[in-house]
Amino acid sequence: MCNNNGACRKLSGGVMCPSYRATRAERDLTRGRANTLRLALSGQLGRDAFSSDEMAETMKLCVSCKACKAECPMSVDMAAMKLEVLAARAKSHGVDLRDRLVANLPCYAPWLARVPWLGNLRDRVPGAAWMSEKVVGLTASRALPRWRRDIWREPVGAAQPDAVFFADCFNRYFEPDNIRAAVAVLEAAGLKVGHAVAPKGRPLCCGRTYLAAGMIDKAKAEMWRVINAARPVLESGGTVVGLEPSCLLTFRDEAPRLFDDWDEALGQRVMLFEEYLAAALEDGSARLALGPVAAKALLHGHCHQKAFSVLPPVQKLLERVPEMAVETVETSCCGMAGAFGYQTETVEVSRAMGELDLMPAVRAASTDTLVVADGTSCRHQINDGAAREALHAARVLEMAVISGRESGR
Repeated sequence: MCNNNGACRKLSGGVMCPSYRATRAERDLTRGRANTLRLALSGQLGRDAFSSDEMAETMKLCVSCKACKAECPMSVDMAAMKLEVLAARAKSHGVDLRDRLVANLPCYAPWLARVPWLGNLRDRVPGAAWMSEKVVGLTASRALPRWRRDIWREPVGAAQPDAVFFADCFNRYFEPDNIRAAVAVLEAAGLKVGHAVAPKGRPLCCGRTYLAAGMIDKAKAEMWRVINAARPVLESGGTVVGLEPSCLLTFRDEAPRLFDDWDEALGQRVMLFEEYLAAALEDGSARLALGPVAAKALLHGHCHQKAFSVLPPVQKLLERVPEMAVETVETSCCGMAGAFGYQTETVEVSRAMGELDLMPAVRAASTDTLVVADGTSCRHQINDGAAREALHAARVLEMAVISGRESGR
């Protein structure tokens, strides 16, 4: 628990604490939240303090970046504590319409993807965005992720794969080109790729959207579907690979706490695409011929990549691209943080977080510099705040693979 050392009050270096850096208010600080929680747990804030409106307000600007767990000298895990608060509040107050819409994305996405024009009406029909703000609480000042018809559908994978690919909901439905690029790069490296699929029903999901709404039981049900699909691969010594940091790293952080038969050792073999590929190239089990694609890449790390120290493999892979200098921006949270940046009551703080370091760095980059960000939220925040397209590292590596082929490397 917090010992009031105040390390979370730093205004530069690392990620902690993005909300405090944006507002400079003690309540929006890891220490401030921890002290409020201590009072609630000791009974000094009265009955039901954990699920009260006041506690919800205290936690409102926490973006669950997980930086405090990694950077605080006491390893205060505010993201885990916020999850407890969200769960208590969901149990006592229920879940509102907006949170249900976001949380249930894995359930309705397969159907809405069949009629993507319907999902995109909100940002095309005059007045629809305004209505969504008034009725649901989704700010009209931002466009929502665009639904695609050409979603990712798992092909028949290798019979004895080196790795099994797990496609997350965000890339599957909104940016399927990222998945196609990652699979293409892995195969170009000589690796055999299988695919994680449910034995029946809709595609697999990590449960992240349910966790963000405090709907723990539903989150566990989603995680369990993935665990059941992945366990045979992992127990035989294989690896599960994916793209979205907040989804994949759920199996290292939340899953071991929620399931008695899922431990950290299994979670370590659920790897981000760059982690797996960098290790395979290093041990010689993969080879990758790359050609030049740009003179410079500007890399922004997702908060969870930084918290779990898995950003270095991204840097190493990008540095393999010939003639490309890689600069990693020293940033806190981008500010989007899932639905946080779309909520009417938090959108301005979301933008303020982005303006601390990330947006100025992106705007200062030359137009021929590639902006790279692995997080879905990060890419949307960059597009919205700096009018620049940010690419997943897999897309950059795919470009380099194509360039290598064309140049005969």
